[in-house]
Amino acid sequence: MLKKQKEKILPIEDVFPLWQGLTTDERQFVRSNYSVHHFKKNEMIHAEGSLPTHMMILVSGKAKVYKDGVGGRSQIIRMLKPGDTFGYRAIIAGDNYSTNVKAFEPAIVYMFKAELFLSVLRHNNAFCYYYLEDLAKDLADSDARTVNLTQKHIRGRLAEALLLLKRNYGLEEDQATISIYLSREDLANLSNMNTSNTIRTLANFVSEHIIAMDGRKLKIIDEEALIRISKMG
Repeated sequence: MLKKQKEKILPIEDVFPLWQGLTTDERQFVRSNYSVHHFKKNEMIHAEGSLPTHMMILVSGKAKVYKDGVGGRSQIIRMLKPGDTFGYRAIIAGDNYSTNVKAFEPAIVYMFKAELFLSVLRHNNAFCYYYLEDLAKDLADSDARTVNLTQKHIRGRLAEALLLLKRNYGLEEDQATISIYLSREDLANLSNMNTSNTIRTLANFVSEHIIAMDGRKLKIIDEEALIRISKMG
């Protein structure tokens, strides 16, 4: 269930893409037409097959974009961090959502109605070009990820997943612990592996002093080794 968020959060101008490229009227239009919602941990933000109603911006928290596969297995397509925009591809294409988005932890989301998003898109060339670039980058990332997940061995896939998490979410104060705590199942779904192979490969990385584990906390000990393993595939 969507709920209004009462706590203080970033203003829309600090997170809305290309805010400086909007006209004065468009900025007022955006300010007057967005809503703020929060989601509990593991709550669905939008579901595959549903009608796209809003362009969304993750203001705080973390979320995963995934598809349900054969036999109940899921494949994580992308990991969202604060500032990321999502839900707009289906709006532009006129399709239903092709993926699910679920919160990893309590999350705050700004929502902007689909028809209003399209109105700004159609009337502001710079804003439109921003999303054209964003879609092009997503396509390139998707192509590279498809190759990585289908051609790399399990060690390479897991190393790539750990490096991706570091790039997306950064490290904690110790400058080693990745700032997201994933279940082994989620890490497997991100790496296109089964859970048992993920657990076994993580244990191998620990024994090789590449990473350290404390429950769901993953600490990178030797990043250069992870990079080598990822490149070797």
